[in-house]
Amino acid sequence: KSMSELSSFLESLALSEEVQTFFLQLPWLCGDVEVLKEALPYCFHPKLRAIIAGLKELYDQLKELGYEIISTGGTKKALDNAGLDTIGISEVTGFPEIMDGRVKTLHPKVHGALLCVRDNPDHVRQIEELGIQYIDLVCVNLYPFKETVQKPGVSHEEIIENIDIGGPSMLRSASKNYKFIPVLCDPSDYDAVVKELRENGETSLTTREYLAAKVFRHTASYDTMIASYLTERTGEKYPEKFTITFDKVQELRYGENPHQSAAFYKGMNPQYSLANAKQLHGKELSYNNIQDGNAAIEILKDFEGQPAVVGLKHMNPCGVGIGKTIEEAWDKAYEADPVSIFGGIVAFNEPIHASVAEKLSKIFLEIIIAPAFDEDAFEILSKKKNIRLMQLDTSLEVNAKYKVTNVNDGLLVQDIDDHKITAEDLRCVTNRKPTEEELEQLLFAWKVVKHVKSNAIVLVKDNMTIGVGAGQMNRVGAAKIAIEQAGEKAKGSIMSSDAFFPMPDTVEEAVKAGVTAIIQPGGSIKDQLSIDVCNEHGIAMVYTGVRHFKH
Repeated sequence: KSMSELSSFLESLALSEEVQTFFLQLPWLCGDVEVLKEALPYCFHPKLRAIIAGLKELYDQLKELGYEIISTGGTKKALDNAGLDTIGISEVTGFPEIMDGRVKTLHPKVHGALLCVRDNPDHVRQIEELGIQYIDLVCVNLYPFKETVQKPGVSHEEIIENIDIGGPSMLRSASKNYKFIPVLCDPSDYDAVVKELRENGETSLTTREYLAAKVFRHTASYDTMIASYLTERTGEKYPEKFTITFDKVQELRYGENPHQSAAFYKGMNPQYSLANAKQLHGKELSYNNIQDGNAAIEILKDFEGQPAVVGLKHMNPCGVGIGKTIEEAWDKAYEADPVSIFGGIVAFNEPIHASVAEKLSKIFLEIIIAPAFDEDAFEILSKKKNIRLMQLDTSLEVNAKYKVTNVNDGLLVQDIDDHKITAEDLRCVTNRKPTEEELEQLLFAWKVVKHVKSNAIVLVKDNMTIGVGAGQMNRVGAAKIAIEQAGEKAKGSIMSSDAFFPMPDTVEEAVKAGVTAIIQPGGSIKDQLSIDVCNEHGIAMVYTGVRHFKH
């Protein structure tokens, strides 16, 4: 096909310009329309595109070093189409590829060649008697199971067909025999292996052991993805084996403290996650930055549909504000605690424009997270050398189902706390019912207290937090901290508690501060004592029936 015909064909498929350009730069792959169609599914993921692009270069280098190339399926078609000489797997096994390619490499002439211990005379004798030729290097890229699962509208049948059997089997066989065979499962290792082969005629045992370890990590992760898909499909929530897999995003300078090393990993398909955020400016994220950034966006997610800003420090909100505009929301979040927000993290659920950026630029912040920064805002904020500007689409879904916490040599696994309440869910237990304005503030306060470390008390007023008492050993202590922070603003405010009041002492502190309404889960055997205090002082109190402990 001519390049113009190829270009027309690509346009007819309604592919993105990026993908069209990719193919037009690889004429060796694109000479056959059928090959192109087979290759298309591999070209919508950067890693898989890199695999395809790297095959020809690897082929050329290995041929130059005197290797003969055995190939199968679509890879062989692509290489043959480019005029590159390969040996078909059927020529090696003496057996055809059968069952739509499901069975082609599962054969003694393949796995005998891979598993033969070459300094074992008995193994060598058997190899020679059976006419099996050695295989000296293995390079396998597995079927794109992960990418297939993530395709919109994909069928179960297509997913199952993308479970690779022969590929992992060859990788595992060769890796078990790493004493003799280098194994490649990652294109990033191609150049280093070829370099060693050029310089030394072989790879070192250290390199082969490194590659074997990577293979077993790779196949373990691959099997974990398959197990997760089938386990979810069968409805098994807490199976006898809990396996999860993550890909490394980056190594970090250090962990919570400089004497601790750390790295950041992402899950199978991160969406509403810092792993999916694009860093536009600033120095590298730290371990604590990531922890705090995650806590901030978790809070932000509870305020969809209204302009909201979260200020956060050390995993707890120091200021949360909502408003008619994102600038009003920022003003409230900042006013909530202008001292604690210094050196903190702020997260916005609407784009940042210049007037907001001017205000942000006047204080020291570690990270600003937002769906977008307009050109003027970015210019203003990027003048600060170290501030991290993170772009994250806040409309993305939270696709995590579990919260996983490590303990010594173990994991605790639970549902994520995505429980939400509405006004209809509340039960008023006092003589005075909350006003419409109080009701609005009660729901706002409840959204915030859910994300504060227990024991937690939050005071709010006029769509902003004014006092946050976090992580105390008793609830009245948390209340005193929140009230002290609020100061005079506490008069006429709303109080929220993440769990019930076992004693009336917290309510008594609320009375002294001038709180007018309280929201709490209820459920203590001494609930009536707190209700009585509220009734005596005209405070409205509502129960949610749900607690939000956060340890």
